Amino acid sequence: MEKVLYVLWRDPRIDEDAFAQRLRGELADRLLAAGARGLQVNVADAAVQPAAALRQVATRPQMDAVLSLWVDSAIARFRRPFDELVEPAAGRMAAYLVTESVPIRNTRHPAVPGERTAGFAQLAFLKRPPRLTHAAWLDTWHNHHTPVAIDTQDNFEYVQNVVVRALTHGAPALDAVVEECFPAAAMTSPHAFFDAVGDDARLQRHVQAMMDSCHRFIDFDAIDVVPTSQYVIRPCA
Repeated sequence: MEKVLYVLWRDPRIDEDAFAQRLRGELADRLLAAGARGLQVNVADAAVQPAAALRQVATRPQMDAVLSLWVDSAIARFRRPFDELVEPAAGRMAAYLVTESVPIRNTRHPAVPGERTAGFAQLAFLKRPPRLTHAAWLDTWHNHHTPVAIDTQDNFEYVQNVVVRALTHGAPALDAVVEECFPAAAMTSPHAFFDAVGDDARLQRHVQAMMDSCHRFIDFDAIDVVPTSQYVIRPCA
């Protein structure tokens, strides 16, 4: 089984909630009927508008959604029926084959299939800095940064998707997509985001540790961060 990420841009003629409803309704039904083994929709909708200040923009226009699709094979001839369903549902799409690591599985707010997961899901689209080899970048991220991200934030789900290759022509260069779920309070409260409610000194320590760690493997002028709502349509068993 393989995991495909479809990165989507909303047609500006369609409002964000209509777009979100299309992805998790009509399109989701068609993808499952076509044989998808698992499906998750992450989309920037009205529910995450309070988190607008958390956005970081490197790509213009910025992406609006990601579909996580688990399929038997991402080889073009077997993936094509899914591509043909996704493409007309968005203004633009790019697909990537990824490997998935889950340092934190969501056991605090377990997803109910088809319903919105509690809190919000922050997506980060990463590009490897040219100063690092691929091996050094992965080692820094996975073996050194991961425990910092867990220890300094109140994230209750943490998924690391490393891009194996782009699957569609003209897909923007990406090396990874990170998914992290946080409580709703973290949309507007740094203290809630950094697991430091009521403690300014703890907040300062956690922010500094997180930023120092991120700078080792991320160029901040090349990162996109998009707050989204998460809808697990069908879990991948």
